[in-house]
Parts: sequence; structure tokens; C-alpha cells
Amino acid sequence: MSSLMHQGRATYAFFERNWNLTRRYWGWELVWLVYNIVNAMSVTYIGLSAQLITGVKINTNFFILYLLIGTAVWSYLSVTFDGVTDIINMERWEGTIEYTFMAPISRFTHMIGSCMYAVVHGLLFTILQLLIVGVFFHIDLSHANFVTAIVILLLGSISFIGFGIATAVLPLLYTEKGMQMSFIVRAVILLVSGVYYPVEALPQWMHPIAYASPATYVIEGLRAALMRNQPIWSPEILSYIWPLLLTGIISIPVGIYIFGIAERYAKKTGKLKRNG
Repeated sequence: MSSLMHQGRATYAFFERNWNLTRRYWGWELVWLVYNIVNAMSVTYIGLSAQLITGVKINTNFFILYLLIGTAVWSYLSVTFDGVTDIINMERWEGTIEYTFMAPISRFTHMIGSCMYAVVHGLLFTILQLLIVGVFFHIDLSHANFVTAIVILLLGSISFIGFGIATAVLPLLYTEKGMQMSFIVRAVILLVSGVYYPVEALPQWMHPIAYASPATYVIEGLRAALMRNQPIWSPEILSYIWPLLLTGIISIPVGIYIFGIAERYAKKTGKLKRNG
């Protein structure tokens, strides 16, 4: 029992530590918030202007909501994903990574505490983005099923965290180029997950990659909940839930296992040394 309480306090300690790092680098938080808001507005204005561009009468409200859901989910997943991979970079900047890895705390506790903060951070970021963007567009959510949307988003968070933990290996092993390499992983997920268009629009050979991405099921599940009022028990929503559950069950242990291998290698080869 005492060991469990100790691990619980340690988990919260990493949560609080990451919050303090966010406050220290608040300028970067402001930069990324403004960037995400401007990006979401730019994409959403495409939906608003589609009728003007094509000259064909279409339901622009539907198109706006379709794109807005994609941009909001992508912002949330991006912030969550970066929150996990930034664990390594932040610790390098602070010069504390060696001390963290020598602490008598399991890597699971370390990662779960950091991932919990990444999820909360991502939610706050996305809510702020939606509130600000919503001022510029009339969005009808009277028929939305918010319970289904929340369940899908939480399940997607769990699934996506495993990918983030595995990708955090890159800045751990490659001091100078690791973050850039993690951006490539994120960009591939953006391409194949149907953020701004249906997955069916992709070439056939990309479909297996798209259906391996948890972001695909999160985005489609949220569109079904917010645009078509689908309840949790509907066959369509269940078809999104089980892949997210399966991905989460597999990806988190695998991600921590991969990170553990990389950590041991980094310790042996001296890659934890702070550079710059």
C-alpha cells in the first residue's frame, strides 16, 4: 500500500514538474496557441468560401464543422503528442535528464505522470482554440452527442500516448535531430488520418497505414458524434471504439518497452550528456 502511494505521489510530481516547465517557457506556449488558432481559422475559412470558389451551392455549415472537427482534433493530438516527446528535450535544456533517469522511480511512473499532463495540456489548448475560433463562425451543435465525443477523445488520448512514448526515443538517441525526426512521424499521421478529407480519398496503398493510425478513428468517431448524433452503442461508434481500445492496450506497453531499450542504450553510450 505504501509503495502504491509512493508511486502515486511520484506520478503527480512529474505532472507538477511539467506544469512548472510550461510556466517557465510560457512564451512558447503563447506562440503555439496563436499558431494553432490561426491555422484552424485558415482551414475553416476554406469551408466557408467553398461555395465562392466552386460556384456551386453547397452546405457550407456542414463543411465548416467537418473541417473544424479535424483541425481541433489534430491540435489536441499534436499538443498531446508533443507533450510526450518534449519530455526529453525539456530535460536536456534544463540539464536534469541524467538525474531523472537515475531517480528510484519506475519508467512507467515517469511516463504516466508526464502523459497525464500532456492530455490535460492538450485539452486546455484545444478548448481555448475552439472558443476563439467559434467566435468567427456560426456552428450548430444542437444535435451533437457530447458523451460519445468525450469517450472517443479519451480513448484516442490513451492510444496516441503509446505512439508518443515510442517517438520520444528519437530525441533521446539523436540529440540534434531527434525533434525534427519526431515531426516527420507526426506529419505522416496528419497525412493518412483523414484530418481534412475522408481516408477514402487517399491512394489505395495508403489505406492500411491510415487504419493503423488511432487518429483516424478519433476523427471519424467525433464526426459521427458531433455531426450525426451517434450514441456510444451504435454500430458505427463501436467500430471506432474497439480499434482505439486495442491500440491503447498494445501501444503503451510496447512504447514503454521501446523507450526502456533506448534508455539503456543512451546510458551506455553517453547520449544523455547535455549539448548546447
